[in-house]
Amino acid sequence: MSEWYPTTEPISLPDLARSAGDGTRVTVIGAGNWGTTFAKIVADGGHPVTLGVRRQEHADEINESHRNTAYLPGINLPESISATASLEEAVTGADLVFLSVPAQSARENIEEFKPFLGGDASIISLMKGVERTTGMRMSEVISEVAEIPYDRVAVASGPNIALEIAREQPTAIVVASSSQELAVRVARLARNSYLRTFVNPDVIGTEFGGVLKNLIALAIGIADGVGFGENTKASIMTRGLAEITDFAVAMGAARETMMGLAGLGDLIATCMSPLSRNFTAGRLLGQGYSYQDVTGRMAQTAEGLRSVESILVIAGEHRVPMPIVTQIAAVLEGRMHPAELAPHLATDNESGDRE
Repeated sequence: MSEWYPTTEPISLPDLARSAGDGTRVTVIGAGNWGTTFAKIVADGGHPVTLGVRRQEHADEINESHRNTAYLPGINLPESISATASLEEAVTGADLVFLSVPAQSARENIEEFKPFLGGDASIISLMKGVERTTGMRMSEVISEVAEIPYDRVAVASGPNIALEIAREQPTAIVVASSSQELAVRVARLARNSYLRTFVNPDVIGTEFGGVLKNLIALAIGIADGVGFGENTKASIMTRGLAEITDFAVAMGAARETMMGLAGLGDLIATCMSPLSRNFTAGRLLGQGYSYQDVTGRMAQTAEGLRSVESILVIAGEHRVPMPIVTQIAAVLEGRMHPAELAPHLATDNESGDRE
């Protein structure tokens, strides 16, 4: 059973006598909306942050005007965030490296900064996807490619609509790791007046919660785009929660995790917010745009679009029925009209009368 520890309560750990921020060098790789927001979270908690970006002009804007207008319009960033376009500069000497890049480019990014990674550094995934070519979770990719023990890897997830958090609207997230010490260290670092952080040993459930809710958000977006109302969307969300919970548990997750922030909490936020990329992608599909049109119109990656096929492969290998995700795949492939998807998902129940 997963245990949850609010980080505002004392935790008896032998190696946490000092504050996580004292002498800890923090780097965030990836300056999209979530990476930049997470850097702000840490900086607002009183810790300087190095933000690794791809382009020098992007670094210049962040350093000179303390803005990231392409991804967080209207948000002033703390002066304690310093950006650099040099991976060597960003990663060398870092104790905690937070990785916020598209899931399908994670392997390539880790290979690039691996030579600069310190021997005791830990890597924390802010990503919500599985690798299409291998079906691996991001924590597994990190451990394999960076060649670091799994207990030096953590993941952070939860209701993470980046722009809302950047506007300092209150929320909570979960940090999970096989090392409770690392999870607590990261959680104490990533908390401030508007964000509370919990820790959980269930890495599998925390990661799959973040991956699978994107798929249900696609279905909700499709229903919205077609013009169906709240009853239909509530039915899909409810059945979707049951579906993704069964999948995650089959993979080794704790069922309680899927009822918490990393599961149900993230599902609600992603399905209901117009700021959600996956909801937006689904709505475009529901309005009749093709998969290619949708990806072309999206300014940032909607991870759900890239996770459907991989999740269905894993589900097939473990004999886990996933009717909602199966029908999303049919819409993406043009085998099902979007208007056919929502009524079916809201009314059919292949397992009988069980809710």
